[in-house]
Amino acid sequence: MNRLFVAYKPTGISSNFFLSRLKRKYNDKKSGFSGTLDPFAKGVLLIGFGSHTKLFRFLNKTPKKYRATLWLGAASDSLDTEMIENVEILPELALEKIQEVIKSLEGELEYEPPIFSAKRINGQRAYDLARAGKEFTLNKINSSIYETKLISYCHPFVTFEATVSEGTYIRSLGRIISNRLGLQHGSLSALERLCEGQFTFDGEKALDIKKSLNIPTNIYLGDSDNLKYGRVLALKDLEIQKDGYYWLDNGDNISIINIEQMQVKYELGRIYTC
Repeated sequence: MNRLFVAYKPTGISSNFFLSRLKRKYNDKKSGFSGTLDPFAKGVLLIGFGSHTKLFRFLNKTPKKYRATLWLGAASDSLDTEMIENVEILPELALEKIQEVIKSLEGELEYEPPIFSAKRINGQRAYDLARAGKEFTLNKINSSIYETKLISYCHPFVTFEATVSEGTYIRSLGRIISNRLGLQHGSLSALERLCEGQFTFDGEKALDIKKSLNIPTNIYLGDSDNLKYGRVLALKDLEIQKDGYYWLDNGDNISIINIEQMQVKYELGRIYTC
């Protein structure tokens, strides 16, 4: 089965465990997902079956949009409710101040990722080192925060949305919000991914791969049998001859090519639409 669709992962299970459920549901073993959600988070997860698993890197997956609830005063090394150590009782804050701080995140942001993250330190995952109690330092990272919005404030919980670049740590945004409010601690009590680029949840409907790619289409003007049998393509037979990745529409299937230094190479051969 060749199928690309958006699923909705519930909270409390890993992305791998959720994928195993989908494998049983669709009775197919060759599958994968893009953009891991850890057990604490829920929401949009891009799923591919069959040859469509090869398309993830060519999809329009950014920016990503999240909705999160921040628990002001909650101290947790994981920056979420998994490892709450203490909760400080705080006086209610001014709504205008919270709105101002959330808006202040917009733009280019440099910050420290959570120690409980999938980043690698000398070949080991940071969360494995953190759980083992080992000390380490993570380099600061940069993210683009395109838009933020306060959804609600019901003390001590602040719910906000953030549209961000790939690789942004929403837990860290929660920590930054807390610090800019003058608080020592704050942890997420909920996290939901609303979309990955153009992709939102719509009941696991199959996506049209021709409308999902983030690379331009090209037109092959030569003998169609060359595409059919995967023969070498001549640059002169392509409508667009600039360097870059392109997809070719072959009717019931597509091919992805890479033009580089006047050479045409297949990046992916025939990928059937269904």
